Amino acid sequence: MKTRIKPCIPPSIIKILRSTLLGSFVMGLPLLALGQENHQHPSPAKLVQIVREATQQFIIVNNAVPAGYGPAFGCVSGPDHGAMGIHYINGSLVGDGEIDVQHPEALIYEPVGNRRRLVGVEYIVIAATWLANHNGVPPMLEGQAFQFVDSPNRYGIPAIFELHVWAWRDNPNGAFVDWNSKVSCEGQ
Repeated sequence: MKTRIKPCIPPSIIKILRSTLLGSFVMGLPLLALGQENHQHPSPAKLVQIVREATQQFIIVNNAVPAGYGPAFGCVSGPDHGAMGIHYINGSLVGDGEIDVQHPEALIYEPVGNRRRLVGVEYIVIAATWLANHNGVPPMLEGQAFQFVDSPNRYGIPAIFELHVWAWRDNPNGAFVDWNSKVSCEGQ
């Protein structure tokens, strides 16, 4: 049984203080990440935990660009499925034809004003390259099957295999589905 301690300051006041202090602090500064939620997750899937450990440094979005990631496609949202967010893609990782659990091809951020909150990652590989080098067997990562996205597609890219991992934002539909109803593009 867990004991919960209630704060002395009402949540509405804490929210006002946070927004006021954060707003004052970030004025004129480069794009910064929001503090990540520290939820207690009941034994997350192994892949989710690996992704959290591998991408901890990218909670601060300013660390993404020096590591070869850049924003692409704007904020991706679905008409009735929630959103994905802004993909910061590392083109050299997408083009290498391999999947490395420690180095996702895309970091996914939710826009919140002029800041970005890391919510997940996406592993991406060009389908033709992968299939040619892996005897026609689609990729899997820690037991999770990739989705096939054919071409032509809404992004104007060749056919790919992709796998989303919502490591930094819970997804009511599962940690490995494409769309997350808790992610929004409306905060930009």
